[in-house]
Order: sequence, then structure tokens, then C-alpha cells
Amino acid sequence: MKEQKGVGRMWHLYKLGGFAPAVASMLGAQNAQQMAFIRSVAKEQRKQSMLDTPLQELEAVVFDLETTGFNPYGGDEIIAIGGVLMRGGERVADGTFYTLVNPRRRIPLHIIELTGITNEMAAESSDLLQALHDFMEFVGKRLLIAHGSKHDKQFLSAALWKTSKVALNHRVLDTMMVAKWLEPGRPAYGLDELLESAGIPIENRHHALYDSLMTAELWRSYLRRIRERNIITLGDLYAYLSNH
Repeated sequence: MKEQKGVGRMWHLYKLGGFAPAVASMLGAQNAQQMAFIRSVAKEQRKQSMLDTPLQELEAVVFDLETTGFNPYGGDEIIAIGGVLMRGGERVADGTFYTLVNPRRRIPLHIIELTGITNEMAAESSDLLQALHDFMEFVGKRLLIAHGSKHDKQFLSAALWKTSKVALNHRVLDTMMVAKWLEPGRPAYGLDELLESAGIPIENRHHALYDSLMTAELWRSYLRRIRERNIITLGDLYAYLSNH
């Protein structure tokens, strides 16, 4: 009954003053500002096309999430977000992002053992809205890059919708798809196997920032090989990937 009254009050406020005043009244000014910022980033992203951008000038954020499980629509939550800012094939100085996220649920023991993130650590961390606000501020309008991106895209999209009622509008490039194009016929395309093959040291796996840093190095190595094939723009790369 309380929930129904809350929804009714928010709808009444929405009709009187619009979305922002309704959210501000129900969630508080700070949360409303964070939500408004996330929604504005999503709106601006829909207007942008980066397909003509030369790869050597492309700004991208290589990112990784740690989560409580594999089902973002069945109760699993984000517990860490990591990101690395790249310009072309080079890391931008001081361009890293990392935050723990409070999932407001118990973290399974096997996830604690895998990631090193305990329930005590999570309890003292940012809530999801704050973490998303800070991450989207770091990302801006840039391309997102992830390895085996389906998992990360699903969780990020679900979190954006849950907190701010917006979809993930950013383009996401998957280094696994790039690897399958560059190295067809490999027995495995997991991050560990590809890092080892590329001669990239493996350190602190399943830590969102370290996984982002290692994936960024993998992207750097692939970008050199992509350029050797005379592929100039992001649109050129997408065209080649769509045919493989």
C-alpha cells in the first residue's frame, strides 16, 4: 500500500511539474541531479556518430565489471566498475576509474574468493546510482570497449534502466570479436588465453581495474595489427567485423 501511495504521489508531481521535480521530491535533490546527468549523457549519445573517426584519434574507455553472478534481471548486481581511458593506441595519463559498488545483497562466497571483494568492503562502498553517475561522467561520449562484452553490456544496461530509466546508448566494441577476426581458428578466445598469446603479463585477474588495464593493452596490440590492414576509421572496422 505504501509503495502504491508513493507511485501515486510521484505521478501527481510529474503531472504538475514534470519529471525532474517529481524525482527530486521522491528521491532527494542529490539523487535527482545524478539521475538527470545520466539521462542527459544517454540523450546526447543518441545524437553522436563516431564511425568516421580515425582509429588513431579515437577516444575510448576500456571497462570491466565485477558482479555477484550472471543474471542482471534475476537479482545479481554490480560490485565493482573499472575503466581505462585510451586515445588511439595510447593510455591517457591519469585516465583510470575504479569504484566498488554496494549491491545491497550478500555476495556469494565463490564471488568473494574470485574477486577479493567482501561483504564488509561492499557495505562501505558507493550506492549504484552514485557509481553509475561517476562512471558515466568518466566515459562521457566515448566508445566503450570490453572483452566478452555481452555480460558487461547487460549489467550496465540493466543498472542504467533500474536507476535512471535509460538504455545504454554507447557503442560497445568487443575485443573478443576483434580477436576472432584477426586470429580465426584459435581454440579459445578467453581473456587469459589472448593475453598470454600477446605476451601481456597477467596480474590480479577478476579485479575490475586490472582487467580493464590488461584489456586496454590487448586493444593496443590489436590496433597496431588493424592499422597494418589499412583500416582507417571505426566505421571501416565495424564493416570488417560484420562480415566475419
